[in-house]
Parts: sequence; C-alpha cells; structure tokens
Amino acid sequence: MSRKLLTKDNIQHFGISNAVPIIFILLSSFAIPVSRFSGEYLVQEMLVRLSRDSFLVLSLLIPIMAGMGLNFGMVLGAMAGEIGLILITDWNVMGIQGMALAMIISTPLAILLGWMCGAILNRAKGREMVTSFILGFFMNGVYQLVVLYGFGKVVPVRNPQLLLSRGFGIRNVTNLEGIRKCLDNLIPLSIGGISVPVATFVVIALFCIFVMWFKNTKLGQDMRAVGQDMDVARSAGIEVERTRIISIVISTVLACYGQIIFLQNIGTMNTYNSHEQAGMFAIAALLVGGASVAKATIPNVFVGVVLFHLMFVVSPMAGKYLIGQAQLGEYFRVFVSYGIIAIALALHAWKRFKDRERARRALRGNA
Repeated sequence: MSRKLLTKDNIQHFGISNAVPIIFILLSSFAIPVSRFSGEYLVQEMLVRLSRDSFLVLSLLIPIMAGMGLNFGMVLGAMAGEIGLILITDWNVMGIQGMALAMIISTPLAILLGWMCGAILNRAKGREMVTSFILGFFMNGVYQLVVLYGFGKVVPVRNPQLLLSRGFGIRNVTNLEGIRKCLDNLIPLSIGGISVPVATFVVIALFCIFVMWFKNTKLGQDMRAVGQDMDVARSAGIEVERTRIISIVISTVLACYGQIIFLQNIGTMNTYNSHEQAGMFAIAALLVGGASVAKATIPNVFVGVVLFHLMFVVSPMAGKYLIGQAQLGEYFRVFVSYGIIAIALALHAWKRFKDRERARRALRGNA
C-alpha cells in the first residue's frame, strides 16, 4: 500500500514539475499537423530561432543560481546593447568588426546598469522579480528620453538617415543592414537545403561551457550558497550583497551581448520596443523548458526555446486553417508569452506546498 502511494506521489510530483513543457508538447502535437508546414521548414525555423534567442535565455541562469529568481531587469542589458548598435550604425562600422565594437561600447553601460539594478534588488530581498520588472519600466522611460532627445542634441549623430526630420532623436526603425547575419554567415554550412548558423552555435556552446565552469568556481559556489540560504551563507563568511550584485551584473552584460546577437540576425531594430519583447519572451521560453523560479539548467534553455518558438511559428497558420483567421494565432502568441509566466509562477508556489507536504509525510513515515 505504501509503495503504491509512493508511486502515485512520485507521478504527481513529476506532473507538477513538468506541467508547462507537457502542456506545450500537447499543444504542439495538435497544432503542427493543422498548420500544414513541412518538416524541412520547421527544422530551418527552429535552427534560426535557437541561434537567435538561446544566448538571451542563457543570461537568465546565473541570477536564478544566486536565488534572485527570474531577472526581468535583463532588459537593461538589452537597452545597453541597442545604444551600442545605434552608435556603430551612425559610424558606419560594418560586419563582425561592427558587432564587436557594439559589444565593447555597450559593456561599460551594461555593467553600470547591472550594478544599479543589483543594488536596488538588495534592498528588496524576497521581492526581486517584481522589483526588477518595475525597474525595467522605469529604465525604459530613461532610455526613450535619451534616444528621443539626447541623440542629435547631446550625442552628435552624423548620419541624417538615423535622425527624425526635426534634427534630433532616432527614428522608430534602425537599419542594421551593415551587420545583418554577420555572425550567422561567418561559417556557412548547408545540410540538405537547411542553412546552419555554425558560428552562432559555436558562440552559444562556448557560453554553455562558461556557465558549467562558472558553477564550479569559488564565486559560483558562493552564489549557490546564497541562493540556498542567505543567512547560512553570511555566517560562512560570504559577502551576500556583493555576490548578488555580481550575479545581476554578469546577467545584464550577457543580456547585452544576447540582444546584439539577436538583432544581427533580424537585421533591423525597433528602436523603442525591441528590448521589451526580449525580456518577456526569454523568460517565457525558459519557463516553457521546465525551469522554475528557483532552479534552471542549460537543457531547460534549449527545450524551452524550441517548444516556445515552435508554437509561435505554427499558431498563426493553425488559427487560419481552423477558423479562417490567422490573426487568432497572433493573439495566442501574446496570451502565451504572458500567460505562461503566470502559470509557471503559480505552479512553482503549488510545487513548494506539495514538497512541504511530501517532507512531512516522509518524517511521519520515518517516525
């Protein structure tokens, strides 16, 4: 009887832990045949989106390891990356050199913004996610003020195609044709008509190796200790506040690089809104992969990007063939990106409650 109860408990625990990926697998298995896309097309799309988004999603892992939850403040790094892209576009620096220069320019700004974000989150322990979310809104206003009024007035801009007709402020869309796919096409490879962005995947692989190495460093161990229990970590002599700030700084800088990689793939930049989508979609993709507020792994990143973007690709056509309106699929995209975060947070709270129940039952059983 107890073995049967234990098996049922384990199945329930597995279902709660992996509810979001299971939901997306079921939705995808229904929507893919309805959308009528070929397998070759879907494979090509998934490769493109994996190369485009994985770096951004990977930048979320380190703050989770440090116990700071989902870093909605990653949009600050994305803003820093966009500032670098505006400057290299004005200076007409193209190709890999232009992309590297954008990263160099934006790194000090990303470090400053990450330090500021970490310092604020240290004053909001236990409420990091909502605080970083609101901080992203605040800094978005500062970013728009700088880009809309600072460029052309305070910051000189020589390229008239970048400026609004009034002579200052950057246009709504910034053309990144000079660096478009410069990293993706650096090592060209085609397999069966499917183009593989080898260089981008090499960069992502190096990032994964860095994350695995970083976990085993002294700083990485300190972050894991802080994430498990701040009081115990402080008693062990770890500088908790400093460690938390460093985790956010690293995440912000990596998000900056991830946004530059993302936009070089697109080739155009929505000057005032690109960073907003980057943060929300990256967090949603990570949660779809089975991650939680307290734990996330590298496999969660890749599984999440594939499942999340697979739904993004097939949902418009599935909506069109089901009810004759592709627009339904577009609405579904927005619903998914926000809804999945709410579902994942609710499931995380439910899982913690169930875990406590399991621990109590285990103690009673031992007694």
